[in-house]
Amino acid sequence: MKLLKKIIAVLAFVPALAMAAGATFPLDRAPDRSTDMAALQNGAKLFVNYCLNCHSASAMRYNRLKDIGLTDDQIKQNLLFTGEKVGDLMKNTMSAKDAKTWFGAVPPDLSVIARARASEAGSGADWLYTYLRTYYKDDSRPTGWNNMVFPNVGMPHALWELQGVRDAKFVEEKDPHDASKTIHKFVGFEKVTDGSLDQAAYDNQVGDLVAYLQWMGEPAQNTRKRLGVVVLIFMALLATLAWRLNASYWKEVK
Repeated sequence: MKLLKKIIAVLAFVPALAMAAGATFPLDRAPDRSTDMAALQNGAKLFVNYCLNCHSASAMRYNRLKDIGLTDDQIKQNLLFTGEKVGDLMKNTMSAKDAKTWFGAVPPDLSVIARARASEAGSGADWLYTYLRTYYKDDSRPTGWNNMVFPNVGMPHALWELQGVRDAKFVEEKDPHDASKTIHKFVGFEKVTDGSLDQAAYDNQVGDLVAYLQWMGEPAQNTRKRLGVVVLIFMALLATLAWRLNASYWKEVK
């Protein structure tokens, strides 16, 4: 019984700790492209080309991409490269042993990453949008990369060819809570090498990728929202009808 109480107490602190960890760097608002089929299709292409090499999305099948306007032929020609079938799950071919050797840990499955990263600091889409745009060069890290949203991240910058290489600039300041300590305050990024895209174009591509990751976490979300509106309208009409019938009934009684 005591052990169970301890476990419950620890679990109660987990969400708070997660929110505290995610709130150290302000999150940018991700663009809402949940109904933009062209953006979702481009995001799916980016996901397959840049994310699926290391990560999996084991809760998603390729043929579900028909929900965002792709045909079986388009999926086969543009998104299947290693003999997969349209009905297969979106898994990578990297073994867990190799992944742990190269990255220190097995890359997480991304099926519901946009939902898992939501906190009081912002939505999961906001977290991903900021995370993918705040990588910087850090030679002290094993991969040569670090991230403002996820300090000491183990994942390298998969999109560096698009964004280019940047340094993060910090200045030393006194800790406002302890004058005897010095903190390093982030003041901005400094370009080292250009990528194939300028920053605005890169941000746009990241917006499409994040929109796809958000859609993948709940492919039926747009249908759910539409049904919700229909149900609310129906309930409003039903309530109005019941109200008028009630008034008519009691009018005759009086």
